[in-house]
Amino acid sequence: MNSSPTDAAADAAPKEPVLVALGERVRLLRARRGMTRRDLAHQSNVSERHLANLEMGSGNASLLVLAQLAQTLGCSVAALVGDPLSCSAEGEQILELLRDQPPAALQHSLETLRQSLAARSADPGRYRRIALIGLRGAGKSTLGKMLADAMGLPFIELTREIERIAGCKPSEVHALYGATAYRRYEFRALEEVLKREAEAVIASPGGLVSETRTFNLLLSRCFTVWLRATPEDHMQRVIDQGDLRPMAGRSEAMDDLRRILAGRSELYARADVAYDTSGKTLKQAYRGLRELVTASVESNTGDGSWASTST
Repeated sequence: MNSSPTDAAADAAPKEPVLVALGERVRLLRARRGMTRRDLAHQSNVSERHLANLEMGSGNASLLVLAQLAQTLGCSVAALVGDPLSCSAEGEQILELLRDQPPAALQHSLETLRQSLAARSADPGRYRRIALIGLRGAGKSTLGKMLADAMGLPFIELTREIERIAGCKPSEVHALYGATAYRRYEFRALEEVLKREAEAVIASPGGLVSETRTFNLLLSRCFTVWLRATPEDHMQRVIDQGDLRPMAGRSEAMDDLRRILAGRSELYARADVAYDTSGKTLKQAYRGLRELVTASVESNTGDGSWASTST
C-alpha cells in the first residue's frame, strides 16, 4: 500500500528532541534487560507498532503507556523521560534504593553511603569471594571452575542455585511466573550463597546486573570481575556449546546480542576489574585471569597466599 502525502510529510517532518531521547532511553533499557521489542510490547500490554514508533522518536506516548513500560522494565517513569540522575546506570540504582524512604531514613542512608564508600576498599572480606559477571559465552563457567579449583575454593553457578530454590529451570520460572518472580529467586539465591560461603568463586547470570538490588548486593559483598569478549566470540562460544536457546530461530541474533552488550556495558563496567578473553586460548585466558585476580587480592588485602597456590 502506498503512503499518502500526509504520511510522507509526517515522516519528513523534524522529530521532537524530547521524543527522540525518550525512544533512545526505552531502547537502552530494553537492551539492558535482554528483551526484544516484541517481548516488551507483550509484557507491558502496549502494541508493538506503537512501541516501534516510540523507539524511533515519532510516537507520543501517554503517561499510562509510560507507566506500563516503566513497570515492565523495572524502572521509574522519570528514568524513561530522561531525569538527569536516572539516565545513568548508577543514578538509576541509587534512586531505586532510596525510593519511598522517609526523611530520617534518607539522612541515615546518606551517612551510611559516605562511610561505605570510604570503607569498601578496606573490607578484606569481600575479596575472598570472586564474582564473575558478563554475557553468556564470556567464559564465566569454564574459567570460574578452573580458578576455583586452583585456589581451592568452592565454585558456585548462581543459575544452579536459582534452579535448586525454584525447583525448576530458570527458563521455566520465566515462562510460568514471569520476570518479577525470577528476580526474586535470583536475589534469594545470591543471599543464601553469601551467607553460606565465606570464600568462593561465583559465576553470575548475565542479566543479574540489570536488577538493581541484586547487583548492588553482589558488588558490596564480592570482588567482581567483568569477563569481556567481542560479540562474535560470545556468539561462537554459545554455538560451540551447542546451546542456542537465547537466539533460537532468529535471523537478527547477532544484532540482538550487540544491542544487549551495548545496553549492559555501563553496568558491567561497575565491576572492580575487567578482563578481555577474546583472542586468547583457554590456557592463556585462565592464566591472565588468575594473575589479575591474585594481584588484585594481594594489593587490596596484603594476602599473597592465593598467588602461591598450585596451578
